[in-house]
Amino acid sequence: MSNSPITYVIALYIRLSTEDSKVGSFSIENQKSALHQYVDAMNGVKNVEVLEFIDNGYSGTNFERPAVQELLDQIREGKINCIVVKDFTRFGRNSIEVGYFIEMVFPLYGVRFISINDNFDSDTLHGDTGGINVAFKYLVSEFYSRDLSIKYKSAKYVKFRRGEYQSKLCPYGYRKGADGRMEPNEETAPNVQMIFELARDGYKPNEIVKALFERHIPTPAEYKAAHGFNGHDISRCCGIWSTSSVVHILDDERYTGTYIMGKREVAEVGGHRVRMKDESQWVKIPDHHQAIISRELFEQVQAQRPRFKCPKKNAKAYPLRGKVFCGCCGHAMPRVAKKNAAFFCRYTKVNESADCHGLTVTEAELERMLYEILSKQAQVILNVDNLANTGQLDIQIAQQAEYDKLIEGYLEQKRVLYEQLILKQITMEDYKSQKAAVDGELDRLREIHSNLKVRTTQMEMDEKSKNARTELAREVVGAGGLTAGLADTLIDRVYVYPNNQVEIVWKMKDFCMEAA
Repeated sequence: MSNSPITYVIALYIRLSTEDSKVGSFSIENQKSALHQYVDAMNGVKNVEVLEFIDNGYSGTNFERPAVQELLDQIREGKINCIVVKDFTRFGRNSIEVGYFIEMVFPLYGVRFISINDNFDSDTLHGDTGGINVAFKYLVSEFYSRDLSIKYKSAKYVKFRRGEYQSKLCPYGYRKGADGRMEPNEETAPNVQMIFELARDGYKPNEIVKALFERHIPTPAEYKAAHGFNGHDISRCCGIWSTSSVVHILDDERYTGTYIMGKREVAEVGGHRVRMKDESQWVKIPDHHQAIISRELFEQVQAQRPRFKCPKKNAKAYPLRGKVFCGCCGHAMPRVAKKNAAFFCRYTKVNESADCHGLTVTEAELERMLYEILSKQAQVILNVDNLANTGQLDIQIAQQAEYDKLIEGYLEQKRVLYEQLILKQITMEDYKSQKAAVDGELDRLREIHSNLKVRTTQMEMDEKSKNARTELAREVVGAGGLTAGLADTLIDRVYVYPNNQVEIVWKMKDFCMEAA
């Protein structure tokens, strides 16, 4: 094996989507084998390092893929010399985006692009981009991608209508049986039945939450964590159910044994945004699996539950909207709009032993406390900035200008020396000797000038930041109270503790300065 340093890095990009996995020729191993064989046969390339970038299970209709993003990052850093793919569609199925990379990005960074099956090698095209053949291949590829998506959806909905359960996860109260269908979980199904029975007896969701807490029934997330599924953060659960979890259970028709699928759809091909479909388009199959509650109980609960349809209107804006959290349990503190509006910790309402049980702070008092803190910080900033030595930047700029003149002077000396040599006023030996001395001094001056420029640039940025901070501090002092603008600019979150103690998470870190 040669001990020569690595001078040429080849990236093998491999992609397999969920649809491609059904076709053997597209498999990861087949792509790897074809690409490595091609690289081994490449002529004129020595001292090669081969890297593999693999996206398994990702669509080619967009570039939101981890391996391709890592590859592009390394290209920008100048670490890749050549990319090899099995065919164009492995790199991407969007002709505009792929064409942009092949025509603009890769040439800019000197990266060679090879598509084996398409007989495409950017080094052999001499500035061409493949012509009509490449364009036509991509047109076919995009139509194929859309057609594949439609066929995949059609096949999925056929399975829906046959009642073949698709989801990997079951709703609370169920588990997957040996045949892959849902079956009641003997540990949690009685809790679901109890929730419906309490609702039938007139309990509101928040009252059901209290009943669950008093019976020490773990939340769905806590139950999953106790059985090895750690997909949720349970650090803030504290054994207290959320009212939204109770409401979702009461709304879920699957507990009657009805199969429901196809409630949402992807907004566009290759995208990740989904939208809720009209209920008339859902797939519903009665008696698909064993029911936990009767249809009669479900309909009785639905009839008793109040249904509110909120009118579309702009929510009232207030300075601390979405910013107030309980410092004890970490949950958001909702605002109660009344004569004396207040924030309260609703989460621990059912737990009288919790530190934040009954924690409440009026909006006016919280805004007063926060503005008092902001005002003190603003005053500290104004005092510190007024004492700061603003003349240092001017000195740096003046020094940089002096070195500019010195450098220009030595460059002029070089020009004069060359003229003297051309006019035969000095010998070649004298020219080389004097030029070497001038170049040495130029190197020294340029290094000093470069260091000065870095320091000056940093000082200018610091000065701009200080001026913006000072201006904001003046705005705080002049506001006379907390405004929505100040809260949005300065405050990320406010944690409220008992005894009117607050902690601010700042948006502008340099606004929080220690008082002298």
